[in-house]
Amino acid sequence: MSVVADSDRVARAYAAIAAADRPEVFIHLRPQADVAAEHAAALAAGFSLAGMLLAVKDNVDVAGLPTTAACPGFTYVPQHDAPTVAALRAAGAVVIGKTNLDQFATGLVGTRSPHGAVRDSRRPDHISGGSSSGSAVAVALGFADIAIGTDTAGSGRIPAGLQGIVGVKPTVGAISTAGVVPACASYDCVSIFAADIDTADLAMTVMSGAFHPEAVGRRPFPSDTVLAAPQAPRVAVPATLTAMSSAWVAAFDAVVTQADSMGWDIVRIDMTDFLAAARLLYEGALVAERYDAVGGFLATAGPDAGVDPTVAGIIGAADRFTATDLLADRRRVAECRASAMAALDGADALLVPTAPMHPTLAQVAADPVGVNATLGTYTNFANLFDLCAVAVPAGEVDEGDAGTAQFGITLLAPAHHDAVVMDLARRFTISAPAPAWPEAVAEVVELAVFGAHLKGQPLQWQLTERGARWAGEIVTAPRYRLLALDTTPPKPGLVEDISVGRSIRGEKWVVSAAALGSFLAALPEPMMLGAITLSDGSSIIGFGCSQQAAADGNPLDVDHWLAR
Repeated sequence: MSVVADSDRVARAYAAIAAADRPEVFIHLRPQADVAAEHAAALAAGFSLAGMLLAVKDNVDVAGLPTTAACPGFTYVPQHDAPTVAALRAAGAVVIGKTNLDQFATGLVGTRSPHGAVRDSRRPDHISGGSSSGSAVAVALGFADIAIGTDTAGSGRIPAGLQGIVGVKPTVGAISTAGVVPACASYDCVSIFAADIDTADLAMTVMSGAFHPEAVGRRPFPSDTVLAAPQAPRVAVPATLTAMSSAWVAAFDAVVTQADSMGWDIVRIDMTDFLAAARLLYEGALVAERYDAVGGFLATAGPDAGVDPTVAGIIGAADRFTATDLLADRRRVAECRASAMAALDGADALLVPTAPMHPTLAQVAADPVGVNATLGTYTNFANLFDLCAVAVPAGEVDEGDAGTAQFGITLLAPAHHDAVVMDLARRFTISAPAPAWPEAVAEVVELAVFGAHLKGQPLQWQLTERGARWAGEIVTAPRYRLLALDTTPPKPGLVEDISVGRSIRGEKWVVSAAALGSFLAALPEPMMLGAITLSDGSSIIGFGCSQQAAADGNPLDVDHWLAR
């Protein structure tokens, strides 16, 4: 995907910012002239993100702009971009400014900032969701095309759900967190917001290349990376929904009905262990990581530092925990994770509401800690359990006199199954099939298949069970023929025969390196893997048969396996 050049994009963005009168969205908005000049240069360069405006959460470094984490007394000016920012800028994205957040990324509400509560993009008496509040609203209101957030407990998902946009939270360690003010370093992720999944996927593809190969904390995608969900995925959903009104429950039930109608195999699971772990993130000793990150600063900050009292209370209270408490809670998380993953055994993904409600500013002011905890019901466990996630819009909820709320869902899967949740999110949003961002960093191979391995044919399962992704139809050069092979099940074999060959229709699948190796190890005689020449003259690895098979086999003419 490439961005359509739009020379008026900067002017329209700044006009929208002025018209919206939302000064709380940005902590630092760059001068329009500077952004316009960079934008023009980016369009001229024509890179993959050329022309996209990028908003950056203000706990992520942008060279020359203050990083405050929404705490004026904490401010420093970095000399270098965070690697993720640098990668997006190198691809043509232009930073428009630094966005507001729950201070030190501590919260899911978007109100814990001396720069003001970030309000919902449609209902200004409601919260935006946080902690990546300004980033999400900047995208929802059209100020930016993409925005960087961070996600430790749901900060890259809750605002996406409440603002009706897409939020992608990768596997922990798959995207660099260098240049990010830590919240809980063991669980922090850099996330992305966009109005649609194609744009989010493109941005993630660019950011995924930001890691140095030897970087500390990097978790490369394994050689057996799964690149797509099965054709009929098995998807778990909560057996019982908690913390949700009847209208919100009905919205989720409608999603499950839609998923079922799409051929998804829905299974209902007990969420007890998920919810128990979610509570541990803030109520237990795990919050000590937040104290480790900024507790020293908070302990010495003066009254003019702009410290949010709720944030100070949450982080400051962490010093009551001992190392033994922390070890005990980490052990409890591990126990919850083992039970939760057992409940998910056999499922390709977990489908949950992104947020259970959309509170007003007044509700949060009356109970800032309680409302925040409720918002994290279906998000807090994800990073603790090392799950990847994609949040997408899924309709609306009529809340009567309060107006209409955005409703969103999140698809989650185990670590390094990011391509699976991206694939399922595309299917749910009726987006065109496409490669997901992990293919940019995983070791993958394009594979040509024919005959019984085509979609809908008896051996397609050998591809899908290995996590392969269908990548379209192909046609060979006019130098091949098909032979009838004496196999179970019966299948044709492709052989090269320049004298009498013709073009053969096949398919291209993308497989992991490990999957290709398993194919090679299991291939029966006379099948083999070799180079196949396509009609455009290019070459691709594919299934074929030995020359001995060409001499001994019986020609097979099956119309639906031949090119027209």
